[in-house]
Amino acid sequence: MKQLFLICLLLSIGGVSPAQPFRFAFLTDLHIGGSATAEEDLRQSVERINRTDSLSFVIVAGDITENGDRESLKTAKRLLDQLRIPWYITSGNHDTKWSESGATDFPLIYGSDYFRFESHGFLFVGFNTGPVIRIADGHVAPQDIRALSRDLKKWGKKKPVVVITHYPLQKGDVDNWYEATGLLRKYNVRAVLGGHYHSDRLCFYDGIPAFINRSTLRGKEPCGGYTVFEVTADSIRACRQMTCTAELQKRGGYSLHAAYYGLDESSYERPDYSVNQQYLGTSEVWRNRLGAAIYASPAVKDGYVYIGDDMGVFHCLNMKDGKTKWRYRSGRRIVGMAAVADGKVVFGSTDKNIYCLDAFTGRLLWKTAAEEAVLGAAAISGNVVYIGASDHAFRAIDLSTGQMLWTCTGINGYIETCPLIYGDRVIFGAWDNQLYALRKSDGTLLWKWNGGLTRMHYSPAAVWPVATDGKVFITAPDRAMTAIDVHTGQTVWRTKQSTVRETIGLSGDSLRVFSKTMNDSIVCFSAIGSSVKKQWATFVGYGYEFAPSMPQEKDGVIFGSTMNGEIFAVESVSGQLLWRHKVSHSLINTVFPVSRRQCVYACTDGTVALLNSR
Repeated sequence: MKQLFLICLLLSIGGVSPAQPFRFAFLTDLHIGGSATAEEDLRQSVERINRTDSLSFVIVAGDITENGDRESLKTAKRLLDQLRIPWYITSGNHDTKWSESGATDFPLIYGSDYFRFESHGFLFVGFNTGPVIRIADGHVAPQDIRALSRDLKKWGKKKPVVVITHYPLQKGDVDNWYEATGLLRKYNVRAVLGGHYHSDRLCFYDGIPAFINRSTLRGKEPCGGYTVFEVTADSIRACRQMTCTAELQKRGGYSLHAAYYGLDESSYERPDYSVNQQYLGTSEVWRNRLGAAIYASPAVKDGYVYIGDDMGVFHCLNMKDGKTKWRYRSGRRIVGMAAVADGKVVFGSTDKNIYCLDAFTGRLLWKTAAEEAVLGAAAISGNVVYIGASDHAFRAIDLSTGQMLWTCTGINGYIETCPLIYGDRVIFGAWDNQLYALRKSDGTLLWKWNGGLTRMHYSPAAVWPVATDGKVFITAPDRAMTAIDVHTGQTVWRTKQSTVRETIGLSGDSLRVFSKTMNDSIVCFSAIGSSVKKQWATFVGYGYEFAPSMPQEKDGVIFGSTMNGEIFAVESVSGQLLWRHKVSHSLINTVFPVSRRQCVYACTDGTVALLNSR
C-alpha cells in the first residue's frame, strides 16, 4: 500500500511519463558569418543527425548568426532545411541585437522565433530572450509572456513541459527572469534547455532543472558537435555528440518524477527596490502599460507623449494623466525615437517606411518608403526631417510634403542613432566603425571618422553625438570618450581614464559633457578647449552597466537611466547626487526630462510613465 501511495504521489507532482522513450537533437550558437568554420560545423551536424535514425526532431536555440544579417540567416536556413526530420527554432542575442532589419528578418525567414509543438506527451515551447537592438541584459517581452501563459494554461498543470530559450533564465542573463520562472513554476516544467555560454552545464533556474548546452562550433576541438537528449520513462538526459564520431558522451540529467520546486518563491533572489526608501520624495505621477516591449525613447511636445512599440503601434499619450489619446499601427516594430514639430510627428518603422502623422489626431499625412528597415531616430531642423535607415542611406525629407530633398548613399553600415544637427552639419554613427558628417543643405559627405576602430561591434553607432565649441563628442563600445573637430573630422582628444560606453550628454550651458561609466558612476568632462579636463565623478551606485541610454540635462539637473530599471538625477555643475529611483528591473531607454523635477521614461517591460521628485 505504501508503494502504491508513493507512486501516486510522484505521478501527481511529477506529471506524466512519455508513452515510449524518444530522443531529439539540440543545436545552439551556430554563429553563421562569424567563425571561419561555422558553416562547415553546422553542415556536419546536419549530416550526422541525418545519419541517426532514432531522433524524432531537432531544436535550434539561438545565435544562429554572428551579426543578425539576412544573408547569414538565409545560409543557416538553407543548411537546416537539409534535415530529414522536423526542426524548430528560436533566436539569440546575436540575431536580435546586431540586426540591420531590427530583428524582423528572423521571423520573415523562419516564420517566428516563438514556437510550440507537442511530442510524446510533452509540450515543447521556445521563445526569444533578447535583447532587441538596445544592448542590455536579455528580456522576455510582455507579448511573449502572454503567449507562454496562454499555451501553458491550455496545456494544463499536470502534463510535462520542456522550455527552450537562448539565454539562461537567471539573474545577470535575463532582467525579468523572475517573471518567466514565476510563470513556469506554476506548471510541470521538467527542464529548460538553452545555450549562450558555449559549454555544457546542469543548473537550476529558481528550482527549475536546466541544461546549458555547447555550441555547434568546433572551437579548439577537431570537429563541432551538439547535444542529444534522451527521454525515458523516468528521466531526461543530455549526451554530447561530436560530429566526427558516432559515440555519445553522457553528461547527466534530471528525474521526470522528482519535485524540484514548489510555489513558494521566498528563498529565491528577486529585484531589490530598497533604494527607493532612501529617496522618499520621488514617485510616479502616472503609468501606462502599453502591452508590448518598448525599445524607443519617448518624445514630449505640447502636453503629449509620443512613442512606438515592439508590435509596430505608435502611441500618443496625454502628459497630464498618461491616458492614450490615439494610436497608429505601422507594419512592424518601432525602435527609433520620434521627432515632433509644427503639429507633426515623424518616426521610422522596421516595415521600411518613414511616417508623418498629425500630432493631435494621429491621421497619416505622408509616408516615405526606404529600401530597408528604418531603425534610426528622427531629427527635425527648420522644416526638414533627417533620418537614417538600414539601406546604407541617410535622408533629408520636407516635413510639410514628405518630398525627398536629398539622400546620401554609401553608408557602409546600418543606422540606429539619433542624428545630431550642429551648424551646417548632420552628424551620426553607423555600424561600420564610422562617424559621418554631412552638409545639412545637400547631404554631401564632409568627413568620416574611424578612430582606429577595427571591429563592427566597436562602432560609435548607438551613441547620440553631442557638440559644442567646434567639437563633437562620442563614446563607443571600446570604452573611450572622444572629442572630434567638427570641421575636419580629426581627433582633438581621446581618453579611456573612465570606463564609459555608448552614452554621452551635454549640459544646458554647453560647457560640460557627461557619460555613465560601466560601474556605478557618472563622469563629467569640460567641453571647452583642446585637452582632457575631468571635472567630477559621482558614485551613483547602480552597479554594472552597459546600456546605451543617454544622460539628459534639464534646468541644471542631469537625468540618467540604467539597464536594470533605475533612474537617477545629478546636479550638473557640482555632480551632487540628488536622487535614485528604481521603477523596474528592465532597460530604461533614454528619458525625456520635462523639468528639473520631472521626466518621462519608457521601459522594455512595456511601461511609459511620468516620474516626479520633490
